[in-house]
Amino acid sequence: MRLMPSVRGALNGLLLGLNTLLAFTLMVPPALVKLLVPADRVRAGCDRALNALAGGWVAVNNAWIAGACPTPWQVRGVEGLNPRGWYLVSSNHQSWVDILVLQRIFHGLIPFLKFFLKRELIWVPVIGLAWWALDFPFMKRGRGTGRGDLATTRRSCEKFKRVPTAVINFVEGTRFTAAKHAAQNSSYRHLLEPRAGGLGVALATMGGQFEAMLDVTIVYPEGTPSFWALLCGNVQAVTVDVRQRAIPPHLLGTSPSGDKARRAHTRKWIEAQWQDKDRLIQERLAARRGVRK
Repeated sequence: MRLMPSVRGALNGLLLGLNTLLAFTLMVPPALVKLLVPADRVRAGCDRALNALAGGWVAVNNAWIAGACPTPWQVRGVEGLNPRGWYLVSSNHQSWVDILVLQRIFHGLIPFLKFFLKRELIWVPVIGLAWWALDFPFMKRGRGTGRGDLATTRRSCEKFKRVPTAVINFVEGTRFTAAKHAAQNSSYRHLLEPRAGGLGVALATMGGQFEAMLDVTIVYPEGTPSFWALLCGNVQAVTVDVRQRAIPPHLLGTSPSGDKARRAHTRKWIEAQWQDKDRLIQERLAARRGVRK
């Protein structure tokens, strides 16, 4: 007998919580060794163990998502990716569901995704400590971002050189809403204005190591879902387009905060991608409306 959506949502939420608690508990020993033993070889081994545990956490999540949302998602452009490579990932951002979508489509194809996070999120119970152990870069948002904060972010990125890593940045800096879009008077129909600060730090720190940028466009043709909707299995139509983009050599460097020309070039590069992304979102939504007719 098919479960009621609210019951299914509660069960999936419980499974997600237990999965997170188990993964965090298993992460504690390698995280402590990593903290206490300064040897690079030991810390690299701990990083591999922590990333493997995080990958297991994603695999369990993917299993309950597949059970809750059996309708196949439309995913394009993930062929030929390297699970042992280094990637810079950029995506539009509409919902917390985006994170699980990205983890699901890239699982086993590229290394575990490391997100740029707001510095305040380190205090989130349990998962904040897991993010710290996995070397997620924490950034201060807004105009108050200073050199000290950028230096902290760069130290996090430096650690990613030890093991294959995929670093993701939500360039909009926040989730898209109609209210935020109107307040910004955004130049784009379906996107907020891009912010290139965190992405510039990643390029300056380890840009030469990235094999490519993965430019991701997520579209929910039935409307942006809530996290509860995903838990309940009410997320059916999802389209994801992935484009591999070569990173221009002139965007690489060592001083993203002090080189105005490099910042300007980075912003121009991202704005061109955002124009393409905006058109693609419109095409996907229009195609869906055509199917309904």
